[in-house]
Amino acid sequence: MNYILVFILLLPLKWIRKLFHKKEGRNLVIQTAKIGDFVNITPLLTHLQHSDALLSRTVAPLAQHDDTLQQIWYIEDHKSGLLAKIRLALQLMNRYDNVYLLHPNNLNLFYAACCNAANKRFLSHYRRKWYQGLFYWTADSVVQHEKNTLTLENYLKLADPTLTKEHYSKHATQPLYPLAPVPATLQRQDGIRIGLSISAGNQAKTIPPSVWKRLFDRLADLPCLFYVFGAPSEMHRLQELYKVVGERENIISLIGAIPLEGLPHAISMMDFYIASDSGNVYIADAVGVPVILIYGPCCVEEQRPLGDVLLIGPDHIAPSSFVFAALYQFHHPAEQLYALDSRKLDDIYAFIAARQPKRLCQTKPH
Repeated sequence: MNYILVFILLLPLKWIRKLFHKKEGRNLVIQTAKIGDFVNITPLLTHLQHSDALLSRTVAPLAQHDDTLQQIWYIEDHKSGLLAKIRLALQLMNRYDNVYLLHPNNLNLFYAACCNAANKRFLSHYRRKWYQGLFYWTADSVVQHEKNTLTLENYLKLADPTLTKEHYSKHATQPLYPLAPVPATLQRQDGIRIGLSISAGNQAKTIPPSVWKRLFDRLADLPCLFYVFGAPSEMHRLQELYKVVGERENIISLIGAIPLEGLPHAISMMDFYIASDSGNVYIADAVGVPVILIYGPCCVEEQRPLGDVLLIGPDHIAPSSFVFAALYQFHHPAEQLYALDSRKLDDIYAFIAARQPKRLCQTKPH
């Protein structure tokens, strides 16, 4: 509610400054969520060709290597107090002619509403509050997002209602930023390279070690090399995994070894990627790697990889975590949400085997 009061106080200045607004055709895209959400806005960025963006600093290593982006504002740089937020609002006010609001929380709505753009298009969703109506009143058009509609597609519809997910591919960096030097372990050719995320930004979406053990055991007769990706803070997750599965030669830790800007290149060297709903599965999808998504409580109708993907979900448990209504604890234990029974394990095995016929033939005894 405080942002509404500040917006009302700024209205006289906003109207005066609008008289001096010069049209230059500049675009502003506002999406301050994390890695997976950034990857999902890249089709819109490609369609717009050149844009400025208000983003989270979390995605800076990717965004700064995106040739569709020009000036980037980071939301964290302007959160030190109300005056800092007002200064950013004044900087954005007369700069843009087209504003696309993809992440409509209160602060982002405030920034978008302050802009004197002639064309302002806002996403609205199932958690919209009544008091946000004043901000939406400033929009020229609104796209309604529901839990059963695809976020990526609705982002595109902000620019053009006829666009669908088939029109543009995702990217993580554009062009693909090279990882240098490439670790020798990533250059191995003696197995099927499978990337893993054993944790997620939302820790409640972490797949338990016991589930990974069932997967490793089912794939034991395939020449798999399991590459564990993650930030340095996830090392304890690897130790927990080792306690259950043991330290195996074919489990290769890359935790803390790959900078975020080089992560898309590193993941592009995988043959497959397996994870719960995390940023890395969207990076893998963006670089054309087949994905096995063990999605647990998440709603895959709303957001999911769109390429070559195998979706593995829980039995008889309705989705409870959504893009704009994320939960950080669930009614069901992780062992049940991410459980892999024999049928699901067979599906994963078949998905991998069907895409690696040459490599599998080379490993068979003559």
